[in-house]
Amino acid sequence: MPTVHTVQGPIDTADLGFTLMHEHILLANWSMRAAFDDWVKIDEHIDYAAGELRSARERGVRTIVDLTAVNLGRDVHVIQEVAARAEVQVVACTGFYWHEEPWMIGWETDRLVEWLIRDISDGIQGTSMRAGIIKCATDHLGATPGNQKLLEVAARLHRQTGVPISTHTSCEHRTGVAQIRLFQEEGVDLSRVVIGHCGDTEDLDYLEEILGSGAFIGMDRFGLNPMLPMERRVSVVARLCERGYADRMVLSHDACCHIDWLPGGRPGLPQWNFRHIPDDVLPALQKEGVTEAAIRQMTVENPRRIFERQGSY
Repeated sequence: MPTVHTVQGPIDTADLGFTLMHEHILLANWSMRAAFDDWVKIDEHIDYAAGELRSARERGVRTIVDLTAVNLGRDVHVIQEVAARAEVQVVACTGFYWHEEPWMIGWETDRLVEWLIRDISDGIQGTSMRAGIIKCATDHLGATPGNQKLLEVAARLHRQTGVPISTHTSCEHRTGVAQIRLFQEEGVDLSRVVIGHCGDTEDLDYLEEILGSGAFIGMDRFGLNPMLPMERRVSVVARLCERGYADRMVLSHDACCHIDWLPGGRPGLPQWNFRHIPDDVLPALQKEGVTEAAIRQMTVENPRRIFERQGSY
């Protein structure tokens, strides 16, 4: 059977079950954590995050994909402890977020690949816990030269390992299309790619342009209602299901148990959590005429397909 690496070790892809494909357990700046011991109260955070994952498990969620990139404060020790307490399978990632940090300027793409491939082949942060997915991102600045380098890193990691890619995009700036073009140039298998945050738009032409490439789209910000209310997000998913795309979408929240971009670490959005999709979104999709088979396709079968064709790692 094909396997995928989780922080608990490799599992059969058939055992992934209901999978949330784009979430975060902890986003916390490493420099601030190093400088101030109490920047994040880790024990309190682990207790809170384990409770959040446990509540998702009680609603049928079996796997969380944590897409916290290396330069967003990924901490595999925290991820593993939370996963163990909650008894939820967690897939950790490697790769870089879109921030163009000064130290990256002088590094060639392939030298960065040499470093990150160790997350996939050996383990993260000196552990045996291996990355099961590659993260990359393009935001409002677009595919700048620095950003192109980071996308190339993800593409070459994918080609060398067979590990899938999941991305962050800005629909407003149509950056998903730019990602697709670069991945095509780099020879990426687009059937192993999730172009993320596509649920932030109602522009079906844009979404169908991405879908036409063979990639999956992540309808993965449910709960971020200030960006686009749930009802409109649900409507987009339902319309795409009507057009035959249920086999090319995955659902998630992009929720964070702690994010230090905000004082206090939590944004106070009542539906931005791992419970929202099973509690609210799936019933709303059913009311819009989306079938149980289509829902299972988006929450169980599509994640399995994305992970099942791994390479030798």
